[in-house]
Parts: sequence; C-alpha cells; structure tokens
Amino acid sequence: MAEENSSESQDEKESLLNEPAVLDVQQHDTGAAAERAKRNESKLTLYHWTQSFNSQKVRLAIAEKGLCCEEYDVSLPLSEHNEPWFMRLNPAGEVPVLVHDDNVICDPTQIMDYLEQNFKEECTPKLIPEEGSMYYHRVQHYRELLDSLQMDAYTHGCILHPEITVDSYIPAYATTRIRTQIGNTESELKKLAEENPELKDAYIAKQRRLKSKLFDHDNMKYLKKLLDELESVMDQVETELQRRVEETPEEGSQPWLCGEFFSMADVSLAVTLHRLKFLGLSRRYWGNGNRVNLETYYERVVDRPAFRRVLGHVNNILISAVLPVAFRVARKNTPAIVGTTLLIGILGGASYLAFLYMKKRLTVTS
Repeated sequence: MAEENSSESQDEKESLLNEPAVLDVQQHDTGAAAERAKRNESKLTLYHWTQSFNSQKVRLAIAEKGLCCEEYDVSLPLSEHNEPWFMRLNPAGEVPVLVHDDNVICDPTQIMDYLEQNFKEECTPKLIPEEGSMYYHRVQHYRELLDSLQMDAYTHGCILHPEITVDSYIPAYATTRIRTQIGNTESELKKLAEENPELKDAYIAKQRRLKSKLFDHDNMKYLKKLLDELESVMDQVETELQRRVEETPEEGSQPWLCGEFFSMADVSLAVTLHRLKFLGLSRRYWGNGNRVNLETYYERVVDRPAFRRVLGHVNNILISAVLPVAFRVARKNTPAIVGTTLLIGILGGASYLAFLYMKKRLTVTS
C-alpha cells in the first residue's frame, strides 16, 4: 500500500511539472489560431490587368483557393502602370501587385507562395503539398519549368509577327498599335522621369528594360529559338501527363499534372495553355493527334469553375479588356457630356461587333 501511495504521489508531481508546458503549448496554439484569424480577416488587395499573363496566374491561384480579394484593374493600354502612384507601389511598374496588411509583394511567384503560406485553414484548398514530400518536389519542378518560359516574348512576338500564328484571337490592328505604343511609352517614361524626380531612377530603369526587351521580341531568329524550346517543355509535360494516366488506369479517374490534386503547377500550366491558344500557337503544340494528353488536359481545365470565373472563354477575354478601357478613355479624354456619350456609344458598338466576329470565328474553328 505504501508503495502504491508513493507511486501516485510521484505521478501527481510529474503531472504538476508538465502542466506549465501543456499550458504553454495550448497558449501557443491559441495565439497562432488568433493570428491566423486576424490575418484572414484583413483585406487582400490585388492590382492587376486582365490581359497580363502573370496577373492571370495570380488571380487563378486566388480563385482556386477561394480567397476574398479586392481587385483593381491597372490598364496597360492606358499606361496606368506608369503613373506615379503605381510606381511608388512597385518601382518596376509591373503588375500584379498584392497588398495585405503592411506587406506589398510584387513578384507573381512570391505572391502565390505568400498566399499558400498565410492561408492554411482546413477549408482553404492547398495548392502546394507538404515540403519534403514526393509531390512537393514534383510540383516545384514543373512550376519552375513552366515559369521559366518567356511568355512576354511569345506574346509580343506573335503580335509583331502574326505570320507565325494560326487562328489567333489577337485583333489585326494590334501590330501597328503596339509599335506606336512602344514609341509613345519611351517618350512618356522620359517625361515622367523629369516630372517626378524622386522616381527618376525607376523610370529610367524601366525605359532601358523596355527598349532591350522589345528589341529581342521583334527578332524573328530569337523568337523561333524560344518556340523550339517550348516544344521541349511541352514534350516533358506530355510525358508527365502520360505517367498520371498509367498510374490511374481505372475508368473515371482524372488526375492533374502532378497527381490527383490541382496544384500551383496546374495553375501555371492552365494559364500557359490558355495564352498559347489566345496567341494562335495551340495548333503547333497540341491537337490533331499531337500530344493527346495535353489536349485532353486543356479541355478539362477550361471547365473548372475557377478557370471560367477568372479567364472565361477565349472569345470574351478581349471584350473584357476593351470595354473598361473604352469607358475610361471617354471619361479621361472627352470633356463634353454629349461627346462622352457619343464616344462610349461608338466604342461600345465597335466592341459588340468585334465580339460577334470572334464568336463566329470560334463557331467555325471548333
């Protein structure tokens, strides 16, 4: 009996000694939960442009995670990304930019990593597997592979050289328009640097980057080299998709790029394929028996609710970009009410005709 009492007494002492540690863990868990709740209640704000490739990736990641986010269009055609207020937000003058509490993140990959690291609740889908797992390394590999593609070069190259495209959704006037805009932007940046001395270095740096970048993008030899490199990337993706098919042979199972879950690698791939389709390069890389897994993947991904919400169908992406610009041009540049109404009517009518034309083209080509 004495031994039993001694044993019970010892257990009580150990329990008392361990109690503070348990309380510390509970307090830490409570504090972490409170911090997460506070973070989730704070506002997410995204500055983006509808047609921006990097903006589309970030917006698709936000939609897939089901996060509430205020979005503001920063119109590239109207050079709003060059205005002083935006250059102060991001001295590089590029979209997207995410603002959350006191955090301002300007790199698209860093934005998506930030969202994944800071929004981990059970009800929030995970787009990156646990670090160290086989799936984690697979997702990161394909993210890096796809994000290394020079998508701005493909975009500008196809606009400047439409002869390399087939069934492009880029309007015919865009080639002349972008060449004019390049010249105007260079002089505009120079003027803004003079008017805003505190941002002079940022404007001059942007002017140099723009000049160098677009010189390369107008070079057909350079563009063809990039398009050939893209063939190799698409081959790797096709092979990986075939592995998923072989891993899940049962009928009805439909895995994504890295497994049965939709990941950040799928975000990159989905937006990349959408951009290639829009540019008129899809026939080169999939379809008609070529890369059948890639073709099937694209047909599936465009039906995802988040994809439809962010990118819509390829025929109304252009309209979604044109109409807001039309109204803003009218508001900024037309002083008279009658003139504003007339201009909006003309632009709206032209946009509607463009929509009907694009819809007809889709019907014929589908």
